[in-house]
Amino acid sequence: MAAAKNDSAGSESVRVRDLVTTFPYGSRRVAVVDQVSFGVAPGEVLALVGESGCGKSMTALSMLRLVPKPGRVEGGSVRLGETEVLELDVPAMRRLRGHQMAMIFQEPMSSLNPVQAVGAQVVEAILLHEDTTVRAARKRTVELFAAVGIPDPRTRIDAYPHQLSGGLKQRVMIAMALALRPTVLLADEPTTALDVTIQAQILRLMRELQRDTGTAILLITHDLGVVNEMADRVAVMYGGKIVEMGNRRAVLGEPSHPYTRGLLAAMPGRARRGEPLHEITGVVPQPAEWQRGCRFASRCPERLPHCTDQPAPRSEPSPAREVFCHARVGAPRDIDPGSSRPVVAAEEGE
Repeated sequence: MAAAKNDSAGSESVRVRDLVTTFPYGSRRVAVVDQVSFGVAPGEVLALVGESGCGKSMTALSMLRLVPKPGRVEGGSVRLGETEVLELDVPAMRRLRGHQMAMIFQEPMSSLNPVQAVGAQVVEAILLHEDTTVRAARKRTVELFAAVGIPDPRTRIDAYPHQLSGGLKQRVMIAMALALRPTVLLADEPTTALDVTIQAQILRLMRELQRDTGTAILLITHDLGVVNEMADRVAVMYGGKIVEMGNRRAVLGEPSHPYTRGLLAAMPGRARRGEPLHEITGVVPQPAEWQRGCRFASRCPERLPHCTDQPAPRSEPSPAREVFCHARVGAPRDIDPGSSRPVVAAEEGE
């Protein structure tokens, strides 16, 4: 496990500040990504976790300016080194994507060109960004296919997407994202369609990429086991907002926000034999139903009277953790964690 990096702005590969992305709901627009801020340092993994629909994938798409219409990025900043990504013109943005900032998409079928061989699509990406030959790019593509566990890569390089399984298409997307050794890798559920053996292989490749090139990784996942293995820091999202963020051991070992505590307590492996699984009461509200205050308030077991109409305050920023919660900011620290037992593995030497 890599050591957690300094979270100062000057040391980060990418810095997101107050990012806002909206979609129309009825007669108004709703921020599905709302004032989201974080940074990822070179060689660091920041895991973005939360239930489906909380805004994780939309955050990554916003960073790459790939928000599907009628959505749009309406505010904030995405700085890649000294470059303000949200101010680039279209040609400059195309040069940046894939080379400096790459993404492993969650849905490979909708991301691959159905009428072009998968290998040709990777070769095309390499030729677009590097001064090399078709032969050299094709050779590297075969090597990448082998590295991500695609059987018979010399043959599969000429296959079309419809000839590959979902898991193989996902591996093609991973190979494409890794091809140019990006400064920042946005990995959206990169191992969801893969069996555990290939999953371990892909995670090992991502760690090697970090070690060799210092790539910063934003890892979007539901799998807290993967988070525990890969992440240096964790950001928990709910309702388009980050509710808790900090180093892995602090967030997973001693969760503070009521949503984080409920999310971890609901893991199947946390229940004792014969006990029912923990569940967070209620359902995730639709964006049009989000309240003015804390968006988790309607489901929160520690809700206070002003939670529904006042935005959650932010705790004092620290390298270990920051929390956005009325019940936590200024509250006593001896709150019973209930069933939220630590899930992190002990570091060597502890």
